[in-house]
Amino acid sequence: MTESAQLTETGPEQRYDVFHTDCPARDVVDHVTSRWGIWVLISLRRNDLRFYELRESIHGISEKMLAQTLRALVKDGLVWREVEPTTPPQVTYGLSEFGRDISEPLTDLFDRITRQLPPRSPA
Repeated sequence: MTESAQLTETGPEQRYDVFHTDCPARDVVDHVTSRWGIWVLISLRRNDLRFYELRESIHGISEKMLAQTLRALVKDGLVWREVEPTTPPQVTYGLSEFGRDISEPLTDLFDRITRQLPPRSPA
C-alpha cells in the first residue's frame, strides 16, 4: 500500500521509495555515490580534517569540486562543518553519526576490493 509517491508502508515504520524520482533519499544516495562524495566520506572516517587537509588527502579533486561536494554532504547531514573565526577562517569537517553509519560499509567495500586486486608491481 503506497501512501505517497515517496513513502511506502512496510509495517510499523515507513520507508522511502528510492526508485521514485522525487524521493529525497535518492538525492542523498546520489551525493554519497558521486565521483567525489565517496572519497570525502572515506577520507573523514578516521578523523576530522580541515579543508586543505581534506583536499590534499583526495588526489585529483579541485577546490571547487571539494567545496561543492562538502556543501551537499553537510546539507544531507552526513558531514558537519565547524568554522573558527580566525583570519583566514579555519574550517574543519567531520562525519556526523549518520555519516559514520554510511561510511562504514563503504570502508568495508574498499577493503574487500583492495584485498582482491593483484599485488602492485614496483614502479
